[in-house]
Amino acid sequence: MSRVVLGPFNRVEGDLEVTLDIVDGVVAEARVGVPLYRGFEQILVGRPIDDALVIAPRICGICSVSQSLAAAGAIAAFGGVRPTDNGRLATALAHAAENVADHLTHFYLFFMPDFARPAHAGLPEAAMLAERFRAVTGTAAARFLPARARLLEVMGLVAGKWPHSLAFRPGGTTRALGLGEKTRLRAILADVRRFVETELFAARLEAIAEIGDLDGLARHARGSGDFAMFLRAAAACGLAEVGAGPGLVMSVGAYPGGAADGGPLFAPGVLDLTDGRRHPLQIDRIVEDPSHAWLSGEAAAPARGLTQPDIEREDAYSWAKAPRWNGRSVEVGALARQLVDGAPLAHALVAARGATDPAARVVARLHEVARVLVAMEGWIDRLSRDAPFCVEGQHPTDGSGVGLVEAARGSLGHWLTARGGRITRYQIIAPTTWNFSPRDGAGVPGPLERALEGLAVGADGAEAVMVQHVVRSFDPCMVCTAH
Repeated sequence: MSRVVLGPFNRVEGDLEVTLDIVDGVVAEARVGVPLYRGFEQILVGRPIDDALVIAPRICGICSVSQSLAAAGAIAAFGGVRPTDNGRLATALAHAAENVADHLTHFYLFFMPDFARPAHAGLPEAAMLAERFRAVTGTAAARFLPARARLLEVMGLVAGKWPHSLAFRPGGTTRALGLGEKTRLRAILADVRRFVETELFAARLEAIAEIGDLDGLARHARGSGDFAMFLRAAAACGLAEVGAGPGLVMSVGAYPGGAADGGPLFAPGVLDLTDGRRHPLQIDRIVEDPSHAWLSGEAAAPARGLTQPDIEREDAYSWAKAPRWNGRSVEVGALARQLVDGAPLAHALVAARGATDPAARVVARLHEVARVLVAMEGWIDRLSRDAPFCVEGQHPTDGSGVGLVEAARGSLGHWLTARGGRITRYQIIAPTTWNFSPRDGAGVPGPLERALEGLAVGADGAEAVMVQHVVRSFDPCMVCTAH
């Protein structure tokens, strides 16, 4: 047996360390460590409740809106504040713009450059992949970045700036959007649609959003565009045959008010892929286990959890706790969102194997781009110029609240407790905490640890490109993971 340690990874937000035990060219065991401690949960303790709206977004410069909304949601639940309809729609627009930008950034700048590596020189379209997606010098990045900048303008119009805006409140958004802003938003989304339909899909957004089975996906793979090129490359290298998830997926629901009936665009819930049973979200079943983290304490619900460093803890190898739902390891992300929501394509992708895989994770993110961009155009039309965008409420001095949102990478939760108007406890479970968790007290590995075990790496060992594909399919954001 050989043991190798990979880290830090490039093209990753924050520090990531992966330890692989390799036996006869196969990963026998994997341990995922988060070597960076940041302490945001401790920073918030003792501060006035509304300080969370300023400090929490600074956890991350990529999913800043998601962090803002989780903090605002926790305060809203704490104070019993209900956002206005306009506030929900404006919030959804900014949040969706951030998530779509994240999906596209992951595809163009984080995931696809690995297909330009020499290890894939034998693929049928290797030369085209390298020319298109090579890091820094590939032609795709130059075309993608202006479209990403346009998505950031959406957040600027809605929230004044990005990242770390102060416009998101428990009762909605502080900036009203008039006719001029709605016109500009439509123009921005038209530019983004033009890029996505021309470069990524080579097809109308509506046509991609309507793909509901593997035959439809295969027909698209025979066409042009970056998505089709990915589908062919993924099939050629067997990307759907590695990196299986734990068999349980979760979503806390995305874009409240985004559906035509006023509900969320994507429904919340938990889906067991091993037996097909769907369960209500039931957040009281969520427990964080610090058994293998450099943190003191025992397994506890987030509302009762603490973040106290203990660098002498025996068997610890990460600053991340191990969140579990009903005692089980859970995968979150775009694929989990689509599965819980009942999207036919997502279910078709995992039906044969009964588990998630790297190819399906990437497909789900891009499929979600099409679905969400179409929804965003409708949200602009639903904004009312004659209604308020925010309602202010006076929250109590004592109590607790939970804020749940779906960031691009998956489920994000903030648990807040206050006494005398000041925060006494604040706990955060980020998407990468779920997906990159260490083992729990029972020795059950986290989703990435499980996905890496059994991976054939051959003589390449830790340098095997498949290791990169599996890790990046979860799109790690480590600075969100270690608070």
